[in-house]
Amino acid sequence: MILYVLELLGVAVFAVSGALAAGRKSLDLLGVVVVAVVTAIGGGTLRDVLLDRHPIFWIEDPMYMVVATGAGIITMIYARLGPVPRTALLVADALGLALFTITGAQIAEAAHHPALIVVVMARITGVAGGVIRDVLTAEVPLVLRRDIYATAAILGAAAYLSVQHEGIDRTSAGFIGMATVVVLRLIGIFYTVRVPVFRLPEDSP
Repeated sequence: MILYVLELLGVAVFAVSGALAAGRKSLDLLGVVVVAVVTAIGGGTLRDVLLDRHPIFWIEDPMYMVVATGAGIITMIYARLGPVPRTALLVADALGLALFTITGAQIAEAAHHPALIVVVMARITGVAGGVIRDVLTAEVPLVLRRDIYATAAILGAAAYLSVQHEGIDRTSAGFIGMATVVVLRLIGIFYTVRVPVFRLPEDSP
């Protein structure tokens, strides 16, 4: 029950980030809700499609859609009353990323996929919704920039699998994996730690 509540919270947080991104692009009300919902459920949907899981999680339990839609609408109302604290949202987004990453890892693991696939599905669950959000709002996806985002998801999933290999139970391993994602993401946010970029040398005259 606690995990389910946390999952819904993660959906709400990602929906808020989607609604704010849509608002910055001056989308209409329907556009804001659509981007909010897609951001919230996009990663899990892609994961379920790739793993051939049916029904897809939000079809099996419509509460995910209800929460995502409600969060998007509430965000529009709140944003008209005052500014949304950016730092609070980034911290909440880090928690959502951590939860979705480990949820994705556990689902792939339960389907008996090898470790590499578990990590890939964890990353997809955590970041794909944000990629879709950025594409819809004409932004370079966050995972392709220098921010520690997808990297945090990958290392968090790897930590989750590694500590299990050392004998830690699955529940404890999940919390360790989530803590890894959160710590790495917050380090990136508050200490401006970035992933090195690749630049081609300029053409000689």
